[in-house]
Amino acid sequence: MKIAITGGSGFIGDRLAQALHAAGHEILILDAKPSPSFPESYLEVDVCDKEALSRALTGVEAVYHLAAEHRDDVRPISRYYDVNVGGAEHLVAACEANKIKTLIFTSSVAVYGLNAGESREADAPAPFNDYGQSKLDSEAVFEKWVLSDPENRNLTMIRLVATFGPGNRGNVYTLMSQMARGRFLMVGTGKNRKSIAYVENVAAFLAYCLTTAQPGTAILNYADKPDLSTKDLVGFIRDALGIKGKPLYTLPYWLGIAGGAVFDVLSRITGKRFPISVVRVRKFCADTVVNADKAHVTTGFKAPHSLETGIRTMIAAEFGPHA
Repeated sequence: MKIAITGGSGFIGDRLAQALHAAGHEILILDAKPSPSFPESYLEVDVCDKEALSRALTGVEAVYHLAAEHRDDVRPISRYYDVNVGGAEHLVAACEANKIKTLIFTSSVAVYGLNAGESREADAPAPFNDYGQSKLDSEAVFEKWVLSDPENRNLTMIRLVATFGPGNRGNVYTLMSQMARGRFLMVGTGKNRKSIAYVENVAAFLAYCLTTAQPGTAILNYADKPDLSTKDLVGFIRDALGIKGKPLYTLPYWLGIAGGAVFDVLSRITGKRFPISVVRVRKFCADTVVNADKAHVTTGFKAPHSLETGIRTMIAAEFGPHA
C-alpha cells in the first residue's frame, strides 16, 4: 500500500515511517523539512499549499496526518488555525480529489483541557488554549469529511498525550535537561498525575491502526500506562540520572505562575523563547490523565516497551548511560 505521512520528517513521523516501511508499505513523506531516514521518499510540501498537497497525493491509498503547529509559544496565535485547521481543510480536499478513503489523524488530549479528571473519548471537550482548540476544530473538519461518505471513508483520530523519546525537545526533555544541569525547581506539591507516552510505542500504535480501520470515525486516546504523579516522574528521572539523594528545591504554585508571567513579558519584549511560561507552569502542575482502555484493550494493541524502558532509553541517548 502507498501511504503518505504529512509531518513525516518529524519526531513521531520519522518513527512511524520506519514502522510502515518495515511492514512492507511504500511511504511518501510530505514535510517542510527533509526526511532523516527516507530522503528518497521525501517531497517538500506545506499543508498550507492546497494545490501542492493535492498533487503530492496522486496514487496514495492512505494518509497519516501528523503535520501541525504544536509548540505552546507560537506567535501569532493565528498560526495554530492556519496550519492545523487550514491544513485539515486542504487535506480533505486533496483526499476527495484523489479518492483516498483512509485517513489517520494525530489529534491531542489538549482538547479535554486541564484538570479534567480521567478523560475518556466520549467526554465533552474543553480546550484551555488555542492549540487545543485548533486540534478540536481540525477533528470537526475530518468528521465532516467522513459524514459525506460514511460507508466508504475510514477515519481514525488518535488523541495523543505528551510524547517523549530520543531526539524530542518537548516538555519531558526540558524536565530531564533541567535536572541534568542542576537547574530544576519543583513547582507545587507534585501530587498531580500525568499520562505520557514513549515515541516507539506511539509509532507502533499508529501503524497498528491501519490494520483496524473501518468505515466511519474512531476516536482513541493514546497513553502508556501506568500514569505517574509528577513527584514520582521527577523522582524516577533523578534516579535514572544518578542524582537521587541530592536536595530537591520547591516553589509554591503561585510563585511559579508569577515567574512564568515574568518570562512571558521578557519573551514578548525580546522575541526569545524561554523554557518557563505561565502555560508551561499550569501544564506542569495540572492533572492531565486520560483513559486509554480503547487503545490498549478494545483494539488488542500491545505496547512493545514499558514507560521505564522509554525513560531510561531517552536519558541514555541524551545525557549518557546513567541508568
